[in-house]
Amino acid sequence: MTKMAKNKNLIYIAASLVVFLLLAFLYSTPVFTGKQLFQHDIVQYRGGAKELIDYRNNFDKETYWSNSMFGGMPTYQMGSRFEGDIIKKIDSYLNILPRPVNYLFLLFSGFFLLGMVAVRNWKYALLGATFFGLSTYFYIIIAAGHNGKVNTIEYFAPLLAGILLVYIRKKYILGFIVTTLFFGLQVAANHPQMTYYLFLGLGFLFISELVRAIQKKVPMKHFLISSGIVAASLAIGVGMNSQRIMANSEYIKETVRGKQILNTDTNTAGNTGMDKESILMWSYGKLETLNLFIPRLMGGGSQEPEGKEMMENVQQLVQENVSSQAEYERIAKGFGSLTYWGDQPGTSGPAYQGAVVCFLALLGFFFAPKKYRYWILGATILTILLAWGSNFMFLSDFFIEYIPFYSKFRAPSSILVVVELLFPLIAIVGLYRFFKSENLGEDYKKKILTYVGGSTLALTLILILFGKPLLGFATDNEKTYLPPFLLDYLVDTRFGMFRTDAIKALLYVGITAAVLFFALKEKLNQNIALIIIGAVSLFDLWTVNKRYLNDDNYVDKIFAENPFQTEGSEYLAEKVGDNANLQSILASIPTNKALETIAEKDKKHYRIYNQVLGVTSETNTSYFKSSVGGYHAVRLRRFDDVMNRYISNVDSIKTPKILNLLNTKYMIFGDPSQPQVVPNPNANGNAWFVSDLKFANTPDEEIKLIGDIDTKKTAVINVGDKAYFNGKNVQQDSTASINLTKYEPNELEFKSKSRTGQLAVFSEVYYPHGWKVFVDEKEVPYLKADYFLRAVYVPAGSHNIKMIFEPEVIEKGKWISLICFALFIGLSAFGMFWLNRNNKKETQLKEES
Repeated sequence: MTKMAKNKNLIYIAASLVVFLLLAFLYSTPVFTGKQLFQHDIVQYRGGAKELIDYRNNFDKETYWSNSMFGGMPTYQMGSRFEGDIIKKIDSYLNILPRPVNYLFLLFSGFFLLGMVAVRNWKYALLGATFFGLSTYFYIIIAAGHNGKVNTIEYFAPLLAGILLVYIRKKYILGFIVTTLFFGLQVAANHPQMTYYLFLGLGFLFISELVRAIQKKVPMKHFLISSGIVAASLAIGVGMNSQRIMANSEYIKETVRGKQILNTDTNTAGNTGMDKESILMWSYGKLETLNLFIPRLMGGGSQEPEGKEMMENVQQLVQENVSSQAEYERIAKGFGSLTYWGDQPGTSGPAYQGAVVCFLALLGFFFAPKKYRYWILGATILTILLAWGSNFMFLSDFFIEYIPFYSKFRAPSSILVVVELLFPLIAIVGLYRFFKSENLGEDYKKKILTYVGGSTLALTLILILFGKPLLGFATDNEKTYLPPFLLDYLVDTRFGMFRTDAIKALLYVGITAAVLFFALKEKLNQNIALIIIGAVSLFDLWTVNKRYLNDDNYVDKIFAENPFQTEGSEYLAEKVGDNANLQSILASIPTNKALETIAEKDKKHYRIYNQVLGVTSETNTSYFKSSVGGYHAVRLRRFDDVMNRYISNVDSIKTPKILNLLNTKYMIFGDPSQPQVVPNPNANGNAWFVSDLKFANTPDEEIKLIGDIDTKKTAVINVGDKAYFNGKNVQQDSTASINLTKYEPNELEFKSKSRTGQLAVFSEVYYPHGWKVFVDEKEVPYLKADYFLRAVYVPAGSHNIKMIFEPEVIEKGKWISLICFALFIGLSAFGMFWLNRNNKKETQLKEES
């Protein structure tokens, strides 16, 4: 390539990046007025991370433990920062644009890099970037606030670009740099499930390259060198994230993703991961997979825009046709979502890839080179089958039982992110070869275009004409309980929604097929053809995405940054208007006010049990004070076991005993508009002495006993910890006392006084890693009591007791992270120096010759 051509290419690349920036801002126009996204999961994060953020602001350092949720837990999954985390700082610089402009720009740009590697043509790379960056699923998760997930997906395409640079383009040094950097960034984004799913798909690329080497289509030496470089890149990428990975690895073992402790109907002690029901709860239906092509094949999402009008019509039909209470109750049993009738419990929207993209992907499987075609096809088939989850148990059972780490993750439907990466890739690779390759032959191209285009259009037309009997448009539950007048209304309305989207798909595919046909006949310029295809796909995806992420998702800065309002006013109500997201803020004001009042009047360390907002579905309580509940998917296993047994299933006698163990001084009952604060005078306190020890033989016996005993006098200890009491004489002393004198989330101090040796039990959740206990400045061992709390033996006399959370894994991980980052920089600099020197030598030799 001449210098002029290179400069021209750089101009086109720069122009493409400007296009991505414009698209990202145009989609997110409310950011121009200072508004911010209102994301449910980020609201929950703000509440749960409040103690962590306050500590960081007050002390200018990090706490790796917080008592804000579920009795206390490490902050590794709550937004904690790590001192040696340079790669995360790079991620923050890349995401400097306002949300969601940052996500959209990086989704576009990352795939553009992949496109440039795959086809080395900026036009096709630009087209593919819009295919990928406008995938509907990304907009759904942005709206929900799954920022870690979309942050991880941002780096899918550039990571694959780096791997292809090594294997396909044989650019070892550049490939090493790109692969290492973007894998490190992907791990830093901290959504292991997405990364795991990506590598399940990329396993087919490795197998494909191995087969090509065995068949001698590429040298075996090249395959081995490439595999070594990629392996080194991945190892260094992991190493740069050592603090996060090591801390999380230590933590995960103690959570619901680690080994099960109890034997129940669904759990077996010693098994790793979640139970099958939890893993497979969000499984895609087999037919539902077609919503990659038609967005509302199964209604789209549980809360589609048409849902409000449908509910009004349903209510009117019920009023006109139902007279008895029994019939009302029967109808209630049959009601689910009006606008979603798929196999999942519910969904925010479809994994729509775009009618144009799916059609071009199908063509790509015939037109693309074999080095792309087969591994992408294999990865696509596997991920679709795994997305079916409980609807394809043969494969799901195999992966849960035999494939490492698969059982750690839930919601198999989300594995379709792999398809959403690979479909745009095979689409542009196939399209490029359709236009550029003379080896395929015009007759072959025409035949494939005719067969694939005709089949796609015919299938779509069949669904439009006969979709009602073929797809049903009603769930089994609805068919069982709903009367004919309601069922007919739902089926007709849902079919109308589907038909509208199906006709659009028919039109978009028809236009695309026609454009390709006329281009093949040289009646349409290739560039014009690409522009038309891009415009049709852009319009298609843009309009569908606006159903799920639109101006209604943006709110004034005050609501986004402080969603836990405590004072209502006419002005506030006027600002909220009919925005459904903000109405939930208004509804929570009385409860928030009650929480704020409690926290201001009683500034000591204790917990609040909030039944009004849902114990495991809110962090309003955590925003103001430590909560018994919270909102987090990765809870400590022991606390989760206790919650499932005693708190989620309320028992009028046993549940209060558990709340007392957690020093629950206040309970909130009633409804959000009139919360009732009930003080709990029976709370055990921050710590208490017991002299009666009850030894349990198994964890199942432990958890059972804590609901039966008087926990103020007796502690349940596992028989395996009996040796802890060797040489320790525990005797009753009615005058003994122990009181909390200092509280910070990662450091607690107590003063005790007793005439005899005592076992001090603390209302602090047991965690075996990082906590250190000191009695009079001397470190002493502690143990687990009452299944999930901490306890320590305290000798007779007056003592100062201190608990400090200082996980050694943080310091170890920091140095490994820094060393690996330095290694990456050093190897990259040496590689570029060596490459530059060789290029100069080659240039010099050419000039001399």
